[in-house]
Amino acid sequence: MIKQIMINKLLSLLEEDTYPEDVTSKIVSGIKCKAIIISKDEGILAGQKFIIPFLEYLGIKIENYMKDGTQIKKKDIVLEIEGDAETILGVERLVLNLLGKLSGISTVTHLMTRLAKSVNPYVRIAGTRKTTPGLRVFEKYAIEVGGGDPHRFNLSDAVLIKDNHIALIGSVKEAIRRAKEITSFTKKIEVEVSSLKDALEAYQAGADAILLDNMKPEEIIPVVNELKGKVIVEASGGINPDNVIEYAKTGVDIISSGYITHSSRSLDFSLDVYKS
Repeated sequence: MIKQIMINKLLSLLEEDTYPEDVTSKIVSGIKCKAIIISKDEGILAGQKFIIPFLEYLGIKIENYMKDGTQIKKKDIVLEIEGDAETILGVERLVLNLLGKLSGISTVTHLMTRLAKSVNPYVRIAGTRKTTPGLRVFEKYAIEVGGGDPHRFNLSDAVLIKDNHIALIGSVKEAIRRAKEITSFTKKIEVEVSSLKDALEAYQAGADAILLDNMKPEEIIPVVNELKGKVIVEASGGINPDNVIEYAKTGVDIISSGYITHSSRSLDFSLDVYKS
């Protein structure tokens, strides 16, 4: 069921290139070929989990491939396939785009995780919902491949009370009370704060986690000193490979970063074909 859902999602993405028809690839109709996908970058490979069953669904034979999570280098052959040339060339751009995007995310996640854990072995690097519309399931997977935590997949996963919620309700305490009243006990309640005072108020009101939003490392340290071990402490806002070590040094439990999905550079791959 899940496999077919993902195939259907990729088929819908393929429509961007092939609907109503691929007027170029028709010139190779009836020709059988082999193809290889070559890495032109270094990083952590991600995307094969989706691409391989998709290509098989399209009738393309998988001859050899590298697994997700593999450290790849330039000129590595990450996938070898055989099949109908028209089909292979028609799906080429979607496959390369997806491999590049997801491998870029997994590579940055791996980098930030390595940097953060060098000073705070127990910290987790997490994603956010700042994902590409329509690609969240793929991008969250790439975060996991890179060693990160996907965080909330969507708004049903947990309660996250933000400044806009508090502005409308009037107080952190009342917002948490309402959340507890209408939400299952199975859902964690997290509150976004921007000061030590607000963090303590959220903890005392019964929050399961505190999100320190756009706070500087020196502002985070007092919160960690007060609440470490009592509640999950998460830092977020403007965190990237250049400053992740400073945030990890504060001792927070979680560092979430939108940079991973919205600013990571896609890795470069190419596809070469030859007659079989």
